[in-house]
Amino acid sequence: MHTVLIVVHLMIVLALVVTVLLQRSEGGALGIGGGGGGFMSGRGKANALTMTTAWLAAGFFATSIALAIMAGTNRVAPSLIQRAAPPGQTSPAVPTSGGILDTLKQPPAGAPAPAAPAAPSAPISGQ
Repeated sequence: MHTVLIVVHLMIVLALVVTVLLQRSEGGALGIGGGGGGFMSGRGKANALTMTTAWLAAGFFATSIALAIMAGTNRVAPSLIQRAAPPGQTSPAVPTSGGILDTLKQPPAGAPAPAAPAAPSAPISGQ
């Protein structure tokens, strides 16, 4: 059903593009707005293409909404926190002595203790 709706949607899109391109430009901003005759002329052309464009646009919106609804159904997206480890795989070990910050604060075994920062010998005076 999903594939059929996508094919119908694509056919509507192509028909809508062709219908919009067939319409006469009324703005004239580029100076290329359609001239005299074509395969359709006068008010008949405007009415037929306008109505066709409206129906194709309604079909485009309807199929777009239907595709969006179909994409949202049967969708289960667990968060990364709630996702369990796949079968046969163990979770990583949790350190028992504290977090990574506690590990970084402790000096390695056998290393000398850091010296206290030296205080300036004389206060720095202004000019």
